Amino acid sequence: MTVRLHWFLPTGGDGRTLVDRHAYGSNIGRETRGLRTPDIEYLAQIAKAAEQLGFEAVLTPTGTWCEDAWLTTVALAQHTERLKFLVAFRPGLLSPTLAAQMAATYQRLTRGRLLLNVVTGGDSAEQRRFGDHLDHDRRYERTDEFLSVVRGVWQGEPYDFHGAHYDVDGGLTSLPPDPVPEIFFGGSSQAAGPVAARHADVYLTWGEPPAQVKEKIDWIRSLAEREGRTVRFGIRLHTISRDSSADAWSTANRLLDDLDSDTIAAAQAALGRSESVGQRRMLELHGGSRDQLEIYPNLWAGVGLVRGGAGTALVGSHAEVADRIEEYHALGVEHFVLSGYPHLEEAYWFGEGVIPALAARGLLSPDTASRVTGRPAPLLVARGR
Repeated sequence: MTVRLHWFLPTGGDGRTLVDRHAYGSNIGRETRGLRTPDIEYLAQIAKAAEQLGFEAVLTPTGTWCEDAWLTTVALAQHTERLKFLVAFRPGLLSPTLAAQMAATYQRLTRGRLLLNVVTGGDSAEQRRFGDHLDHDRRYERTDEFLSVVRGVWQGEPYDFHGAHYDVDGGLTSLPPDPVPEIFFGGSSQAAGPVAARHADVYLTWGEPPAQVKEKIDWIRSLAEREGRTVRFGIRLHTISRDSSADAWSTANRLLDDLDSDTIAAAQAALGRSESVGQRRMLELHGGSRDQLEIYPNLWAGVGLVRGGAGTALVGSHAEVADRIEEYHALGVEHFVLSGYPHLEEAYWFGEGVIPALAARGLLSPDTASRVTGRPAPLLVARGR
């Protein structure tokens, strides 16, 4: 198992501060220092940089405050050659048969560069904006049925499904996707686990300390074994990587200095209303306080003071960040979905600093290692004792 690296497309706006998608949405028409709007030219710069630096894919978010992920990424596919797109979408906001058809079309248009990130949704207010009034657990029930239908119609034969949320007669994707997109899925609640076990190719968790990540891996792995399946694992983190540890922490502290107490309090109040168990676990890492934000060596919870979702960052020298990635990898984490503020510059810091360090340790695939270093991957020789 090698380390597979992915970056992030900030389709809700970007900048040199901890800009959230929601912050961009609320500041349209007002002057905001350092804000970069998510136009196609800027997003193409990030996508091209990610491809050049050796990232396999880019995650594109979904929600009120960002551009539509399907449309944005299929446009960016015309600006790139190899880069894959991890498209986030919410079951229940479109027909599962239509979603299966869209994925199949996407694969043909991009020559197989689609990955799917299924986001069930943990914020009822956000769901209601799209006309969805189901409660938390029923949304996961619907996701379970949705993915059953999607996988069923991908088989290329008429597929019938009769459930509590979907009633499909002869669902069909006349030309199934080739290859079938990998499904990434996250969720920390008891309602989410069985859905992941039945349908996910990759279970994606936010960046908690290694011991907590291991607990999640063991939980999902055991549920998947009961289903007769194998699930792989990924983690979602921000990064601040520099030539020295001091420089990295200086950058983290500058991001923190830009946040006043009122901004943090308002963000924490809003995030505290989320139904997401994963979001609650993120908030528990720092408790809304600026004190003791390094919750594990090189793992910083400062991002989560104002940003929903992934709230932790790997902070340190290139070697230290590589150490932490290697530690998570040893637990069974294969996919690392990363980001940083601003996303263009941080892609280069990570790509030119950490990726060569990972290649030197033999953690990347031979193709990726040779592409980013210009040299063949190192030959690892097992030594007995």
